[in-house]
Amino acid sequence: MPEHYAYDYGIIRVVPRVEREEFLNVGVILSCPGRKYLEARVKLDEARLLAMDPSVNRQLVQENLLTFPTICAGGEDAGPVGGLQQRERFHWLVTPRSPVIQVSPVHAGLCTDPGQVLKHLMDTMVKSIESGFHGNSAQ
Repeated sequence: MPEHYAYDYGIIRVVPRVEREEFLNVGVILSCPGRKYLEARVKLDEARLLAMDPSVNRQLVQENLLTFPTICAGGEDAGPVGGLQQRERFHWLVTPRSPVIQVSPVHAGLCTDPGQVLKHLMDTMVKSIESGFHGNSAQ
């Protein structure tokens, strides 16, 4: 029987207009200390973001989102926080600090393969549904 490991994750969200309390799921951070695993993946659907707020600074949002995988990887490229232990970097990333880019409450589970869990969470919580209602938008 395969060994199961505890993991924690948070969903990365963009909240372009905080006063409307609407958000777009754009990524996942997953930590599995038993496997020494910390990874974040992001995928920004710019069309959906612009539908929520046409005036949003997409470049600034994208630049900030790319810091999540960089900090998870650690090292000099991640700045001072890159020198922290994996678990400390996870907690640093999920701590609230921005009204526009937020992380959901942390959720926990058990897994045998944290990479597969991360892929599943990206597929179910972040990626756009291709066959859903598209309204009258021009594509």
